[in-house]
Amino acid sequence: MLKNQSLPIIKKAFFIGFSAFLFSAGALNVAPKSSASPGFFEYQWYPEEGYKKLRYLQSSSERLERATYYFFLRGKERKADISKLTLRVPDYFEAKIKPEKLSLCRVNIGSYTSRTRCLENVPSEIKINEDQTSIDISPEKAIPFNKDSYAVVMKIFNPRKRGMFQFQAFSQNVGEIDISTYLGTWNIDVQ
Repeated sequence: MLKNQSLPIIKKAFFIGFSAFLFSAGALNVAPKSSASPGFFEYQWYPEEGYKKLRYLQSSSERLERATYYFFLRGKERKADISKLTLRVPDYFEAKIKPEKLSLCRVNIGSYTSRTRCLENVPSEIKINEDQTSIDISPEKAIPFNKDSYAVVMKIFNPRKRGMFQFQAFSQNVGEIDISTYLGTWNIDVQ
């Protein structure tokens, strides 16, 4: 009698286990790939005293893929009107950066319900040094000190090598002598 009662229990357990397996296997195939975005956790080996993390958006973090980077400068991260913006690119970031693929714009930073998009292009002169370790952006009109967010938009192919790359932002304020002020750092990850 015990043998007859255990057979339906074994069938039910097998059915439940097999169903769970099929569901999980199907969920792996249907689940969307995650897009590249800044992580929730960031660790620095030797944190610098004045380090400030800046927000960014990266359309792809895969090696050698076409990507669009949005380096955000929100209103609370600027302390005065900016007449010149300098981005320091790490020398081991081996990607071709072309001036025609760079732009500066007033931006709407996206969220869960809206996409990041440029609202207004800011005419500016963009220069890149020969080593491609420094990008100088001089807008025709100074970037005002207000609540609006601005972004440097860069369209490139990601580098061949994986790694974490720190892009640093420096600004020259209106009326100052050529003294650059540190704004913050964008930590870009290429997998």
